[in-house]
Amino acid sequence: MKIALVLENSQADKNEIIYRELKNVAEQHGHTVYNYGMYSAKDKRCLTYVMNGLLTSILLCSKAADFVVTGCGTGEGACLACNSFPGVECGHIENPVDAYLFTQINAGNAISLPYALGYGWGGEINLRYTFEKLFVNDFGGGYPPERVEAEQRNKKILDHVKTITHRPLIEVLKGLDRDFVKNTIDDPKFAELFYPNCQDQEISEFLKSL
Repeated sequence: MKIALVLENSQADKNEIIYRELKNVAEQHGHTVYNYGMYSAKDKRCLTYVMNGLLTSILLCSKAADFVVTGCGTGEGACLACNSFPGVECGHIENPVDAYLFTQINAGNAISLPYALGYGWGGEINLRYTFEKLFVNDFGGGYPPERVEAEQRNKKILDHVKTITHRPLIEVLKGLDRDFVKNTIDDPKFAELFYPNCQDQEISEFLKSL
């Protein structure tokens, strides 16, 4: 899997720690992690949690990423924003049990973590254990075993519902304020990471036009 890390401004100074823990765990399972920032609170680009949602949708809908790890102070804002955009099924994850159950029952493609709540001494250990439980089994395996069939059926129903209730991302991008979209991707590393991995030419050309 191609895994993208996306952080907003209030938690940007934790980027190095979060990226290290995510990368170390993900690479053990054969995944690749792409760090889309913010990289520090001093970055020129200042991502809000709403921008996190847009960027997550861009990455997933274009298939530049298969899974996104994002979050904010409480994790709630980023989670709500992510689920407001097409192509994203984001869970609010606080601990390893949340991570495991989300991947097995809901099989979503993004998680939002509360990087400020309860983050103190040993905070990076909870991150590490949480990331470990994300990738321990293939997504959608189900839990408990007797609920597997019902959970997989509901996942298919939810996927179909989102195709009806959400417009294609390119339509959303063209309807949004152009400066909002431009400011979301206005970082030199975005082009370096995104365009070689993007598999949607229409999205790619629109973003380049900005």
